[in-house]
Amino acid sequence: MALAPAALRRLTWFFILLAGAFGTAVATGLTAKQVLAVSIFSTFILGTLLYWQFRLAFALIGITGLLAGRLIDIPHLIEFANVDIILFLIAMMIVIGFLEERKFFELLLERMLDTISHWPAFFFPAMMGLAFLSAALVDEVTSILFMTALALQLTRKLKLSPFPYILMIVLATNVGSSATVVGNPVGVLIALRAGLSFTDFLRWASPIAAAGLLLTIGVCLVYFRKPLREMTDGVRRLRNEALDTGRIRDHKQFRLAAWVFGLTIAGLVLHHQTEHFLHLPKNTLLLGVPLLMAGVSLLISGEKARTLVEHRVDWWTLIFFLLLFASVGTLQYVGVTDRLAQALTVLSGSHPAVLLGVIIAVTAFLTAFLDNVLAVAIFIPVVAGLLEAGVSSGALWWGLLFGGTFGGNATMIGSTANIVAIGMLEKENERVSFARWLGPGLAVTIPTLILAFILLFLQLPLMK
Repeated sequence: MALAPAALRRLTWFFILLAGAFGTAVATGLTAKQVLAVSIFSTFILGTLLYWQFRLAFALIGITGLLAGRLIDIPHLIEFANVDIILFLIAMMIVIGFLEERKFFELLLERMLDTISHWPAFFFPAMMGLAFLSAALVDEVTSILFMTALALQLTRKLKLSPFPYILMIVLATNVGSSATVVGNPVGVLIALRAGLSFTDFLRWASPIAAAGLLLTIGVCLVYFRKPLREMTDGVRRLRNEALDTGRIRDHKQFRLAAWVFGLTIAGLVLHHQTEHFLHLPKNTLLLGVPLLMAGVSLLISGEKARTLVEHRVDWWTLIFFLLLFASVGTLQYVGVTDRLAQALTVLSGSHPAVLLGVIIAVTAFLTAFLDNVLAVAIFIPVVAGLLEAGVSSGALWWGLLFGGTFGGNATMIGSTANIVAIGMLEKENERVSFARWLGPGLAVTIPTLILAFILLFLQLPLMK
């Protein structure tokens, strides 16, 4: 049976890009083992991007190929799988499911509408601001779980397609995750290696992140003007209806859910201070708090606890995450990332402005197609080596941060928040393709990266 033209084009692009990845790996002088690792990994990533609905199949086959080719062993596969992140997501999804079943987000949304609906046009920009703030104060994954649940509740009520609104929430979340050291794992990596404090992030990263949010909102107001107009009309309609129908009257259940929500957020915000007070290892409670509150949620749920775990946890997405992390780690295991770092060091020279631009651009590119944690991890030793060699510019660390966070907006696999949000969208029967994300993703990513470069460049004389 002949392939449809669209399917044939997609298959053609798959093999062209795969051949390009293979040719590049060979041309750069990688070893046979490294070339094989790049080829299998590229098959996995290209299959994921071009055939998103089969991403888990490509992930399973890719991991099998890596194991069969002796490109990674089982102990390292488990190490690179980032099981702590998977457990964090499982726990948070249980908490979110518990809150949704008690209609917490529905009543929270109604109260937000009561407060903000006098200015309908500002409602969704305000939600983007809230996503930015929550990502900065807690972390991007927690922010996207809560904010996506809230936005989905709104789009269900207004009977609107959720994709453009969830995408805007994701874009604001990724930008907000750069504002503080706790907003994104890459911030933690950079802070530890560069010796940066929370105050340093407030001085150098937060103002640029805030400027990035304003630019992101401005781009979204233009790019998504039709969906935002529909949202404004819907919010105005809800205001006129005064939300008299369908109000939640079980305030006891709401108060119980609010306690769970409040304790979860407070625990995440204060986890560093609590760990210091209790003399616990770093980030112990970043995982411990969600696990505790998930356990509390299951106890409160009683006989519904099993249903909550089976139906509210997005197991499809979590298995994909686990395999993605493991496969990306393979490149580090076989030494591909070290070769890339060495090549960049040679090619970049030592001019701070040029280096800043190269690091932002290359980190953003890798982030868009790999994982921002790996992309940043690749360049941390590069930046450290450049500074040790006499390049006196702390701006390189901040360029690395913004390349890894702002660059995550470009594609659907650019950050953990993106994939979590897509998983929640698919539960609403909303299909998201690579091309559908890429247009608005690049429309925000490119100008925000340019803005970050300009603002860092202007401050180069102030940085040592």
